[in-house]
Amino acid sequence: MKACARAAGERLPLVGAPARQPLARRLSSQHETKSVVSCSVRVSDDKTHRIEATAEHILPATNDHVMKAIDSINRGQVIAVPTDTIYGFACDACSAEAVNRIYEIKGRVQTRPLAICVADVPDISRFAVVDHLPHGLLDSLLPGPVTVVLKRGNNSILERSLNPGLESIGVRVPDFDFIRAISRGAGSALALTSANLSGRPSSVNVKDFEDLWPHCSYVFDGGILPSGRAGSTIVDLITPGVYKILRDGSSRQETTAVLGKFGFVEAW
Repeated sequence: MKACARAAGERLPLVGAPARQPLARRLSSQHETKSVVSCSVRVSDDKTHRIEATAEHILPATNDHVMKAIDSINRGQVIAVPTDTIYGFACDACSAEAVNRIYEIKGRVQTRPLAICVADVPDISRFAVVDHLPHGLLDSLLPGPVTVVLKRGNNSILERSLNPGLESIGVRVPDFDFIRAISRGAGSALALTSANLSGRPSSVNVKDFEDLWPHCSYVFDGGILPSGRAGSTIVDLITPGVYKILRDGSSRQETTAVLGKFGFVEAW
């Protein structure tokens, strides 16, 4: 298998699967929100891919604008999107240049890995090892505000572009139709991280990261997110039958309850 579908000039189609709602309350593109921003022009003035952030670049996160997001991803650009927890920066996880751009925007050290977002649960097996997990476990956790950490799959197409040298990978399937439609339409996993400067509070409103708008090709406004600035719960599922909470976040209790039903015990 080639190291990266983008580098080979082709896209790997992702598997489509019916959406489920096992954990989080529904926060989808069908949830109508009003834009909370009024955008002024910003002038491009540095070398970190700043753009003129005009009103045309601040769009509602609705089905009408999914294709603009997909086009940006396929061009190797960074976009800002709402999720079922907080706002995030997203790009094509197969593009090393786009991934590096996210690190530059956030001022994040390269040793801190990024997670990926895929459209549907079956897509996870394209990037990570899932054979050791009980049937139905991932479908019970996802879509939802959980990042599952798994062993990176053999010959992963992300090997050279995302977290090189790291044997594990964090994977999300957010309970938010807009970002999942982007991943599905782009035919790629998305590199995903919080939309803020590294070390700053998470963003639940596009105004929270207004100073970073010029670094994004588009900012998609999903309104004010009701997550209370809590990111996803990160859980390590690499070891069969054992889980380890790496970060407390949204729906931790629901997550551990599901794991308990499948016979998993917490590592100490």
